[in-house]
Amino acid sequence: MGLFSRNFNKPGPGVQKDEPRKKGAARFFELLTRDFGDLIKLNMMYCLCLFPSALMFILALSGFYPEITLVASLLLAFPAGGASVACYYYISKLMRDDPSYVWYDFKRKFIENYKQAAPVGILCTAFVYTQILLWGNLLLGEQIGDITWLLLALMSLLIFGMITPYMFLHLAYIELKTFRIIKNSILMSFGYLPRSFMGAITGGLIWIAFALYFPISMMLMPLVVLILISVSNMLTLMWIWPPFNNYFKIEETLIQRQKEEEGKEPKSNNPK
Repeated sequence: MGLFSRNFNKPGPGVQKDEPRKKGAARFFELLTRDFGDLIKLNMMYCLCLFPSALMFILALSGFYPEITLVASLLLAFPAGGASVACYYYISKLMRDDPSYVWYDFKRKFIENYKQAAPVGILCTAFVYTQILLWGNLLLGEQIGDITWLLLALMSLLIFGMITPYMFLHLAYIELKTFRIIKNSILMSFGYLPRSFMGAITGGLIWIAFALYFPISMMLMPLVVLILISVSNMLTLMWIWPPFNNYFKIEETLIQRQKEEEGKEPKSNNPK
């Protein structure tokens, strides 16, 4: 069995019927070890979608026609929203223990959602780039040590980290207008505040460490491309997927739909 494939025909102990899923750290490491190869492929596909925008932003930071390359970096961020939706969808599918095929699932969800998700992705990308410029100024510029700006930057990052995962999950599973999705995501992030907070913190720990040890952390860029984005998103979903799933009855609806397709129950319309 190779790193990027799983042999489902290999004899093993199997899983007991109705065996409860593990929780917390045990569940996280179970998913990480079980689906490690797929998480790598997912991470690389996500990075491929973001690469043109990131390249233009790096050129802007280096002073290469900064006005043009900065605008280009935002325009080229149109795949970011669809890629984020596909990434969160695939990880949530792993958490549901649903049969998953990373190339197919990522492509399908990206195509289904990239148009609606494009404005959200561009806005999120603009926020991230603004944060990079702001933190560069806070740590290296004239505002170094300014506690007010530091607190504002931290607070905005925290709120961003709390709300955006809900937006991408809405886009992946629930058919709503974009404004309603944003509104629902804000309400859910504060309605489930403890879990939203922990999701933002645990998912952001990797990037906090990356920023604190910059530029030494740049040596870890190959890991960012290979696995770290998938891992950070999975850490976030460990906290926020349960309330989102329970609120919209995602797993229950999908199980019912599967039974309907087998001709056991009448059809009904519900989440994607």
